Amino acid sequence: MEILTKILQFTLSLSILVTVHELGHFFFARLFKMRVDKFYLFVNAYISIVRFKKINSKWQAKWFARNDKSTRKKLDANGDKILDKKGRPEIELIPLEELSDDNWYKYPKTTEWGIGWLPLGGYCKISGMIDESMDREQMKQLPKPWEFRSKPAWQRLLVMIGGVMFNIILAILIYWGILFAWGENYIANKDVKNGISCSAFAKETGFRNGDKIVSLDGNPVEKFNEIQINIIRDRIKNVEIERNGEKTIVHIADTCISKILKDKEFINPRMKFIVSGVKEESAAQKAGIQKNDRIIAINSQNMQYFDEISPFMSENKQQTVAIKLVRNSDTLVLPVEIPESGIIGVGISDSTLKLTHVSYGFFEALPAGINKGFDGIKNYIKELGLMFSPKTEAYKSVGSVIAIGNIFPSMWNWEQFWKLTALLSIMLAVINILPVPALDGGHAVFAIYEIIFRRKPSDKFLEKAQMAGLLILLCLMAFALSNDIINFVIK
Repeated sequence: MEILTKILQFTLSLSILVTVHELGHFFFARLFKMRVDKFYLFVNAYISIVRFKKINSKWQAKWFARNDKSTRKKLDANGDKILDKKGRPEIELIPLEELSDDNWYKYPKTTEWGIGWLPLGGYCKISGMIDESMDREQMKQLPKPWEFRSKPAWQRLLVMIGGVMFNIILAILIYWGILFAWGENYIANKDVKNGISCSAFAKETGFRNGDKIVSLDGNPVEKFNEIQINIIRDRIKNVEIERNGEKTIVHIADTCISKILKDKEFINPRMKFIVSGVKEESAAQKAGIQKNDRIIAINSQNMQYFDEISPFMSENKQQTVAIKLVRNSDTLVLPVEIPESGIIGVGISDSTLKLTHVSYGFFEALPAGINKGFDGIKNYIKELGLMFSPKTEAYKSVGSVIAIGNIFPSMWNWEQFWKLTALLSIMLAVINILPVPALDGGHAVFAIYEIIFRRKPSDKFLEKAQMAGLLILLCLMAFALSNDIINFVIK
């Protein structure tokens, strides 16, 4: 059920993102009177789940129908196939008047809308544009006034970046809604009174339990929960800490970044061992431990933090220990037999750890949402930069749809869903604007080239560039998928 919940959240999020992205292309294409042949959510290889088209002022629908064909093999006067230089049959478009009335290609002026069966994005097929459809037959015809290739370069540029613009706008709108509906919660660094709890690798790096983070490369820290990600994306070299009342510096090498990226427990707020609940029939219940008890010592050794007590329990399995605790105003010592698991069966909380909540009014949330959106763009660009740095080894964390789907929570949570959707919208925008052929950024580069040099790249060049870009994307997808297999299957 948990996996199904993740799949449903990911599919819904992807559907929203793809639809909005393609609507960006569609909006500008129609604004500039370009004809849009098809608009699809997901890929409709061979067949579509459903498709719609307005014909003679009436909407028609087809379910699980094969993709219509509007091409045929060329024949000579004798009825034999005409072959090209490579010995392959040449293809030609069928004239509209020869198409049957139920063939939707006979009505090219209206857009075909549909949902494909393969959830790998979607597409907006604009007439006269060299895109992933690689419609060579259409490109062999003379340019028509309504085609993409017939329009000025500046209009084509806006069409190409329209999807990116819409994804950015979507992210801002989502952040606006999140801040208005739920506000913002974070742990202020100044409220982490007990310092940090470190993982084993954090200790190798130079941190110690109880350290207090002061600054990152000289910049004061406001939000504790952003420290780890800021160390990663900003490639922080020096972390100023306060240890036993004295300030010192922990130096972080670039080679540590990939390990910090994977270490979910790198640093956390240090928590006192205050019992938030007791499991039925557990060792804690049998010993008489109650909710809100605060452990202060074990076997006469002063220890009150979870990072001290948890390892002690693991090291003293199947032994009886004397736990000293505070209950209300009383101090008690209770004998507790630690089971073989090393877990006595209590939950913990720390009432001294304060959560800061910021509420926003409807209009206040808009500028805050805009800031969040552009901060997200800036931060994701930094994270992409890490992928191309061999020292950080961050490229090992690149994942495909498996990794992306796995970031959604196993229980449906609308706040988390919208936060992740906004983040993915920013990621989609930034990735698509990269100057790689087959991506929107690659097409935009060609349009900018034409605007500057007053010369348009040939259709043949654009076709080869598109194929090269698709090959690059396929290689990247294969690399990301291999990382997923290593991370989720082998490991």
